[in-house]
Amino acid sequence: MNLLWLQSAGCGGCTMSLLCAEDPNAFEALEDVGYDILWHPALSEATGAEVSGLLDRIRAGSVKLDVLCVEGSILTGPKGTGRFQMLSGTGRPMLDWTRDLAAVAETVIAVGSCAAFGGITAAGGNPAGAIGLQYSGSSVGGLMAADFRSKSGLPVVNVAGCPTHPAWVIETLMLLADGKLPADALDSFNRPRFYSDHLVHHACPKNEFYEYKASATRLSEIGCMMEHLGCVGTQAVGDCNIRPWNGEGSCTRAGYPCIACTSPDFEEPQLSFTETPKIAGIPVGLPSDMPKAWFMALASLSKAATPERIGKNAHSDRIVVSPKPRRERR
Repeated sequence: MNLLWLQSAGCGGCTMSLLCAEDPNAFEALEDVGYDILWHPALSEATGAEVSGLLDRIRAGSVKLDVLCVEGSILTGPKGTGRFQMLSGTGRPMLDWTRDLAAVAETVIAVGSCAAFGGITAAGGNPAGAIGLQYSGSSVGGLMAADFRSKSGLPVVNVAGCPTHPAWVIETLMLLADGKLPADALDSFNRPRFYSDHLVHHACPKNEFYEYKASATRLSEIGCMMEHLGCVGTQAVGDCNIRPWNGEGSCTRAGYPCIACTSPDFEEPQLSFTETPKIAGIPVGLPSDMPKAWFMALASLSKAATPERIGKNAHSDRIVVSPKPRRERR
């Protein structure tokens, strides 16, 4: 299977993340299932006329394109021309190249939240007109129309994340190679359900603090960060804590709140990423699938029942009270 990777407007962080894949690494994994990487701007040796010739042949149909991966948002400025970002040496905007290549690709993948929804490059009033491949924020219809379907019959597959997890990209490509990524394997934002059916909250190491609503008030503390520090792990999709980054890391494991980077419009929160929006002292962003009244009632009971160990540890930067061993019956 032929794979072409384009880097559009963004930081290149999703490629850096992909290179962190281990056992096997990204190249070994993709080679094992039969992928041939035609070109990647950061990893391939080919440049200049060699690349522009390849792109022309793909566009003309003389070189088959099984998978088009696009990393980074598409810039539409100024005035819809896309000329804020030209593909070097071709005299054409990345906007035009992406649209043309998507039309001949069997499957199109948006790698990361910038390519999926516009992401960070769309923040701050979006002066460059950054959009995703098939979404602009949470609205369907980005570079491609809402009804766009590639030759495989799929919409743009949005492997969202900022950056995206290397295993999400590799697993998506492996499923495609095996013909096991049908349309019903994607969620309502066309993200692969193998990771978007999970919440970041699942397997979070702070779950015991969450259960008792033992909340941290500063980033250096190890309590739950939902109540005061802006964590939205109970609403954000992703299996980040089930299969940690590099085998052991995640945002919440590192003591930073989840910012829902797999979601559209995450780049424009109501407050800073480390503040929880509240009304009358009650967090606005409660778990999305739980009635507010029930949550408040359970939260009150949980706080009343908080063990001393959990309450004290929540406001420390390390465990200060260890679990007491259970006394054995004689």
